[in-house]
Amino acid sequence: MKKSTVIKWLTFTVILFFTPFTSLFAQQIGLQLYSLRNEFKTDVPGTLAKIKEWKIQQIEGGGTYGLPVDTYKKLLEQNNLQMVSYGASFEELQNNLPAVTDNAKAFGSKFIMCAWIPHKEGEFTREDLLKAVAAFNTAGKLLKEKGLKFCYHPHGYEFRPFENGTMFDYMVKHTDPRYVNFEMDVFWVKHPGQDPVALLKKYPTRFLMLHLKDRKSGTTGNQDGHAADETNVVLGQGDVGIAAIMKTAKKIGIKYYFIEDESPKAIEQIPQSLEFLRTLK
Repeated sequence: MKKSTVIKWLTFTVILFFTPFTSLFAQQIGLQLYSLRNEFKTDVPGTLAKIKEWKIQQIEGGGTYGLPVDTYKKLLEQNNLQMVSYGASFEELQNNLPAVTDNAKAFGSKFIMCAWIPHKEGEFTREDLLKAVAAFNTAGKLLKEKGLKFCYHPHGYEFRPFENGTMFDYMVKHTDPRYVNFEMDVFWVKHPGQDPVALLKKYPTRFLMLHLKDRKSGTTGNQDGHAADETNVVLGQGDVGIAAIMKTAKKIGIKYYFIEDESPKAIEQIPQSLEFLRTLK
């Protein structure tokens, strides 16, 4: 075989080997749009174009930033963005589920995600827990009938001690996995004193999506569901343990990952987080 032929063959092999990896990365790592909430206030088209520039294709959102649905959908299409997961409030799940379903389907979403259970500030009671379990089972069943999957996103207050475990353990046990599953925000598992890797291993079939978010080392945690936005740092630079989490998550088969950076510097930090994720094996 001629030297030039060998070089061409090796070049083709390298391209063939790395192209699927790049494509897979782009498909797997999405963005929770709340990360760019400040940018969306002034420039919706430009902000969506920035996400495309980062080569992100999958997003988790909800609402249209004041634009007509058709206009917003066209912007998503122009930027090759797929809204995999659509966020809905607890109140919407209880009182306006048909509208939630219609909106999610309008964007081609696969998931409906709820990230907060209403409760008195600083408290999360047994009554709050039981109300949520009942509401999630009811909504989840109806959403499945419409071809959608429901996931609840814990926010930290669910990890208070309860019975023989935590309130979250009770929630997992008493929600029907056919209708209700979960999206883990790794920050909001670490912050109340839990281990994200251990929790993934404990419930390997119940987490369908992840929010990737890192916490500034030395931050004091709590079980109230609140933290200063400035405690969000570039992935891999905090104390959450993103590399180990990603390794476990991929091993148990989680397919959907959304960076969520609540920092005021999110637009600067997100590209750095993407670069960190590209280094992981």
